[in-house]
Amino acid sequence: MTEEPQEPRSGPAAAPASADAATERTAATRTRRSFITLGLAGLAGLAGWRYLLHTPDADGLPGGLRRVLDFNARLSNEYYRSARLAPEFAKARARPPRVNGHVGLSEDFDPATWQLQVLGYAPAGTAPRRQQFTLAQLQALPRTEFTTELKCIEGWSTVVTWAGVRLADLLARYPLATASGRPIADQLPPDAAPYVSLVTPDEQYYVGLELESALHPQTLLCYEMNGQPLTLAHGAPLRLVTPLKYGIKYLKRLGTLSFVAQRPADYWAERGYDWHAGH
Repeated sequence: MTEEPQEPRSGPAAAPASADAATERTAATRTRRSFITLGLAGLAGLAGWRYLLHTPDADGLPGGLRRVLDFNARLSNEYYRSARLAPEFAKARARPPRVNGHVGLSEDFDPATWQLQVLGYAPAGTAPRRQQFTLAQLQALPRTEFTTELKCIEGWSTVVTWAGVRLADLLARYPLATASGRPIADQLPPDAAPYVSLVTPDEQYYVGLELESALHPQTLLCYEMNGQPLTLAHGAPLRLVTPLKYGIKYLKRLGTLSFVAQRPADYWAERGYDWHAGH
């Protein structure tokens, strides 16, 4: 006898195989869609990254990245107005900060002959007003002291007690930040300089500030640290302290301070860091 071929069975017993096949087809479709979506997203991201990297340079960074940093800085400036103060600490917590870099601290410097040179804001085509200050003259101005946290852009921080004259107090006595020579009151007058340039005597280190940051109540022309006169390694006879910015803005051994119309050069901004350097 020959065996009759059996017909495929239908009914409930065949349902699981049919359901498994449908599930596999659905999974395959979703996998293909996910792969295509991820591929397109990757290409878009790569295109955006290439755009950021290949736009013309600005301050040492590809223009696209610089625009991102500038946008973040504008948001920061809108949020952190002069009313915002850096937190202050008990003086007992103060410690000497590490000496982190010697650029601008030439060995042939003579502190006995040092004077701070200040160039006032001048309209285009006119010579700026000049004013010189000895350390004794600066120490005769109102003294301000506070204990704040020095934050390095590398990640470390130290609580330090600073003392000196606020830049705002210097300008109240010597109104060099306006073209007219008028003191700055509650609001910036239209003839006020938008920027401040600060440079070491050897011109090897330099930073820039917006005038608003320079006038902040915690921006200090500092001549004492932790109750003692500054040492040469820490910027004697005078250094900048601005606690709402990273330590790369704390210029040591200040030589010349200028009020200018254009955003001034900044040592670390030229090497790829954010010009504003706020935190």
